[in-house]
Amino acid sequence: MGEMDDLIVLDCSEGIPGAYASKLLGDAGATVTAVEPPEGARLRAWTWDRDLPLGQDGALFRYLRHGHRSVVAEFGDPLLGELLAGADIVITTDGSATALAEEYPDVVVVSVTPHGLSGPDAQRPGTEFTAQADSGALAIRGTQDLPPIQLGGRVVEWVAGAYAAFAALASYRRQRAFGHGDLIDVSLVEVANYSGSNFFDLIHSLQGRPPLDRPARNVEIPSIEPTLDGWVGFNTNSRQQFDSFCLLIERSDLIDGGEWASIQARFARADEWNEMVRSFTRRHTTAEIVQRAAELRVPVAPVCDGKALVELDQVQARGVLVPDPTGRFLVPRRPWSIDAEVPPPPRIAPGLDDHGRRPAPMHSFRPVATGPRRPPLEGVTVVDMTAWWAGPSSTGLLAALGADVVHIESIGRLDGIRLTGGMFAAQPQWWERSSFFLQANTNKYDLTLDLRSPRGRELLLQLVARADLVVENFTPRVLEAFDLGWDVVHATNPRTVMVRMPAFGLDGPWRDRPGFAQTMEQVTGLAWLTGHPEDQPRIQRGPCDPNGGVHAAFAALVGLARRDRTGIGCFVEAAMFDAAVAVAAEPVLEWTAYGNRIGRAGNRGPAAAPQGLYACRGSEQWLAIAVETEEQWQGCCEVIDRSDLAGDVRLVGRECRRAQHDRIDEAIASWAADRDLAAAVRALNDAGVPAAAAFDPRITSQQRQLMARGYYEEVDHPVVGTHLVPGLPWRATGVDRWIRSPAPSLGQHNREILGGWLGCSDEEIDALEVEGVIGTWPTGL
Repeated sequence: MGEMDDLIVLDCSEGIPGAYASKLLGDAGATVTAVEPPEGARLRAWTWDRDLPLGQDGALFRYLRHGHRSVVAEFGDPLLGELLAGADIVITTDGSATALAEEYPDVVVVSVTPHGLSGPDAQRPGTEFTAQADSGALAIRGTQDLPPIQLGGRVVEWVAGAYAAFAALASYRRQRAFGHGDLIDVSLVEVANYSGSNFFDLIHSLQGRPPLDRPARNVEIPSIEPTLDGWVGFNTNSRQQFDSFCLLIERSDLIDGGEWASIQARFARADEWNEMVRSFTRRHTTAEIVQRAAELRVPVAPVCDGKALVELDQVQARGVLVPDPTGRFLVPRRPWSIDAEVPPPPRIAPGLDDHGRRPAPMHSFRPVATGPRRPPLEGVTVVDMTAWWAGPSSTGLLAALGADVVHIESIGRLDGIRLTGGMFAAQPQWWERSSFFLQANTNKYDLTLDLRSPRGRELLLQLVARADLVVENFTPRVLEAFDLGWDVVHATNPRTVMVRMPAFGLDGPWRDRPGFAQTMEQVTGLAWLTGHPEDQPRIQRGPCDPNGGVHAAFAALVGLARRDRTGIGCFVEAAMFDAAVAVAAEPVLEWTAYGNRIGRAGNRGPAAAPQGLYACRGSEQWLAIAVETEEQWQGCCEVIDRSDLAGDVRLVGRECRRAQHDRIDEAIASWAADRDLAAAVRALNDAGVPAAAAFDPRITSQQRQLMARGYYEEVDHPVVGTHLVPGLPWRATGVDRWIRSPAPSLGQHNREILGGWLGCSDEEIDALEVEGVIGTWPTGL
């Protein structure tokens, strides 16, 4: 039995974001009906290289539509009206959401569009690629000698679908309780900035807005390195990981002086650094390096394509990939489990209009909306034992939607993401200056507890006793060392839901390995899809952290639904690796279904042709164009004054234009070279062509659409002062701001939580400070 068996979802969307949101809701038990045009959804025929013949359904469609219903209907049809009247959640991508929300005020209406439903750019044509450009997420990535490089694999579309599903499920929880509908307005531009810009604008603000005297883009060092037989990926987010990396490459001499520990030093002397690293990696196989790095607890992974991921020992041991019901290819399984139950196998995908003559599903009873609209998660209490970005971003979503979230740290073991503020080491309380911490932990309380001490552990369990959710993302051995596993949590509070977010899961040979966004991008194929063909694979630098976070937050809501139904808490496992595989599905689908080992293609893309970056007049003036339809192609040819291309029958259709992409690129590049970037964007947009400037990620708070939609919110922090901080990548009915309070300083709420919540006296709290169980100042820095 699914937890959301009474949830009725009507999906009127086109493309990956809406379909993936529906997939997540369907995987939780919802009844999902996909509305298709008479010829069938475009996704039915999709493959990476070509469209399948009419009547054949591709692997991507089947993966996204397992267990769904299919109905052929169009707006104005009585059948569609019946389906709308019976739905709890309606998903759209065509701009109809505002009218639907007005007509059906008790329904949760979800919209996913390139720029959102409001603001000056709401009607601008756009694609995922141009959204990356508009958001600043494109211009941050790459070496100085090559153009900026996109996030490969259409990852923004997938992550947007996950945010849409989470926001919808949270609003559905409120809808069931109070009758209020909602309009969830997801913007691809905002999702791209939120998950792919590394908060460069906030970093730039914290630095005092220095001159933009060089391009924003760079690459991490070390990252993906060549080996004797392929590529291996690392990341060194902490000083300990860097020191261990130096031991790995047999250069312990690089540790003591500390010069190379600075990322700025490695950037400045990149050639020298790379030679030192690669003189080691090129002498060893990928497998040898991975084994040794894992022993040293350096985050490491082989750099996989679809074929290599299928063969990976962790994938096979955990059963992360399972057969499609047809038996012809593999798909990612559901990326969470509850109470260690094996996720059910995928159900068959529907044929076109399989359910057109069956009764429309009807939502269950819900109350008539009365009273003020409350935050969806008001009244939910969360104990947040997470660190870095993936975990805190997950609990940050819960906090933004009204939950009371208590973030747990200790003065001897700070949340590791605080230490990324080390660039401000010369400033007071530099550990309060991490842009990631300042964004992911807004709206939270902060409590320091030394969990190694009996009293600290006792106080934590007192907090657990009053919590609805306990969330953690350490490697499994850490929580076990504290004796704070599910058995202890459940015995302390039988009604609480515990969510564990280990990097690679609680079983399999990689169980105890650390993993970060970089690791997930390296191992799942996302890095293999990112980079210029003449260059090496490149990490995407971020999306897998918030992606893991939103999937875990979604699973937490599913766990709460089970608790509400049964009265008993449950244990949720939501591994970051499983969530990454779920959104990096296409390399696996293409390999197992068609034998196609897809790889990086620079700024070109599978869904558009032409698609690319073109240099306009001046320095670093990059024009992003992505043509998805024949109408857009004709508009593009008209703007660049190439009627010969417009009339060439050899350029009709995506496949044909991709085959002659070099020829088309030459024509567009020649036209763009002497043109003003802003004028070029306007001319193309006016002709209906998706185009955008590659916006500088350091100043995206000045991007007009983000400004108009209130994506950046002014936040006054007691240590760092007033800055613009990203809220959430969607708008919702009646919400002007997501951020109610700034990210807390270390131990800021010790007395409020211990005294006001747990009843400790002032004398007890004073004693805890003297003993070092709590505190507001770090030790050992």
